[in-house]
Amino acid sequence: MIIGLTQMLHDDFGIDFHNPDLLDEAFTHASYANEHKREHLKYYERIEFLGDAVMQLCVSEYLFKRYPLMPEGKLSRLRAAMVREESFSKFAVECHFDEYIRLGKGEEKSNARQRPALLCDIFEAFIGALYLDQGKDEVVRFIQRVVFPKLDMGWYDQLLDHKTELQEFLQQSGERTIVYKEIGETGPDNDKHYAMEVSVDGKVIGKGEGHSKKAAEQAAAFQALKELRG
Repeated sequence: MIIGLTQMLHDDFGIDFHNPDLLDEAFTHASYANEHKREHLKYYERIEFLGDAVMQLCVSEYLFKRYPLMPEGKLSRLRAAMVREESFSKFAVECHFDEYIRLGKGEEKSNARQRPALLCDIFEAFIGALYLDQGKDEVVRFIQRVVFPKLDMGWYDQLLDHKTELQEFLQQSGERTIVYKEIGETGPDNDKHYAMEVSVDGKVIGKGEGHSKKAAEQAAAFQALKELRG
């Protein structure tokens, strides 16, 4: 199982672990270790503790740099949405990590492999293992591919309502006509990329791109806010 994991990481993400024992630890559940006591196996809980802290740091740094105008409270809410169980469990399945967890027979029968809490823990444990093996830069490279694109795909639009923020900012001086217009579309049908512009009273004030039209509109509104606020 772990051999298959190392091959998958190499093929899908270009990651080659220097110390495969870290992967063994990150993907081993306590129930499996208890059933193989003679092997003196370590299981994921300690390394997951580290991975949680590493993710908090990396996501915080990314959001801080990406949204220079966003207040602390909103940054905190967005980070909380990105590092919660629901998000991490989805990332784990997307990366096929669920297929490589070493479980005891009882846990396997109880469908623990599909349990969101466990999937979240395993994702964090992998991050901890990657950090110990190759450092923060490699962790950032991995989550830039797996986690951060979800912002552009609209996963967290409810916390990134730049359109409403722009409307409220512009209408402080009275009613304004705000229009969003698609100005470009690239990529195959299963991976479209859209470009949008936003204009106020006929004047273009911002442009943005995203993997959905809504995400591109939000990006255009964010760019407009940045320009208007200087």
